[in-house]
Amino acid sequence: MSTKTTRIDLPERREYLLALIGKFPNHGALTLAKAACKERPEWFDSVETARTAIRTILGCKGKATVEYGKHLRREPRKPGQKIELPESLAKPWVPFELQASRVAIFSDVHVPYHDTGAIVATVSKFKVFKPDCIFLNGDIADCFSISRWEKDPRMRNFKREVGLVIQFLKYIRDAFPKARIVYKLGNHEERWYHYLFQKAPELVGLEFSDFGSLIHAGELGIEIIDEQRIVNLGKLPVLHGHELPKGLTNPVNPARGAFLRTIDCVLIGHHHRTSEHTEQSMGGRMITTWSTGCLCDLTPEFARLNRWNHGAAHVEISNGGDFHVTNFRIREGQVL
Repeated sequence: MSTKTTRIDLPERREYLLALIGKFPNHGALTLAKAACKERPEWFDSVETARTAIRTILGCKGKATVEYGKHLRREPRKPGQKIELPESLAKPWVPFELQASRVAIFSDVHVPYHDTGAIVATVSKFKVFKPDCIFLNGDIADCFSISRWEKDPRMRNFKREVGLVIQFLKYIRDAFPKARIVYKLGNHEERWYHYLFQKAPELVGLEFSDFGSLIHAGELGIEIIDEQRIVNLGKLPVLHGHELPKGLTNPVNPARGAFLRTIDCVLIGHHHRTSEHTEQSMGGRMITTWSTGCLCDLTPEFARLNRWNHGAAHVEISNGGDFHVTNFRIREGQVL
């Protein structure tokens, strides 16, 4: 006696057959049945069993199934009928134009694994600079608890992490009450979306599934930039850094790596290292790239030995879009 099922209401088998019909909508039931038996022999006793299941889905087994299968059948093509291109699902990907004249840039804070002394020193320097915009250039939150890396179970408390991120953002808002705050998501913030897509896709689209809602960005007057968009500070493009192509070279410093990947002026974070690189084009154009330091713990458990340093940057932008970058280091809580 065969152990293979012939029930049409098994969800896995029905979904498989629906996908097969959708992939080959102009094939007959017999052809589809043969393919199904070849690909999933454990589900069907014979080609006829598979054919019967397919005919049932297509509405060929009586009135009870007609409406069920109607949407899967394609109308026959009329003579001379033209086939139109399908509508593209691609969305425009355009830079975010940040309108400001004095921009203070925090990057790679990694709350709750931040360095308090480095943050206090940075805020003090920025208060002297008097920015009209605070730009949080990614990895402000670490999202350790929901990362794909092996984690110490004693440290897994995502609710606590989110609460500390909100506290940090309130601290920045309190320090710069009149400044515009723009927060570009980095690869660590993207962990939130990766977690939802993999673990709880049914929750995607609910209000709290948006990272901005999760950290109460609206209540704090903070604008969120996602989709790895370039942020233009006048004529200076700014990236977190994880958006750039990987594996092209092993440059001497992150700024040179950014130059080789963009051949354009750009400022990045992500690498936790302060660096600068300048080259002149054949036409005489001066191209400079910068990478900023971090404001997080310099000796985390996963990277005790590294080449990181504390640092941040601020940018002055003229009316014509020209810019001046000050990329500074911090050591032992003191700006160098």
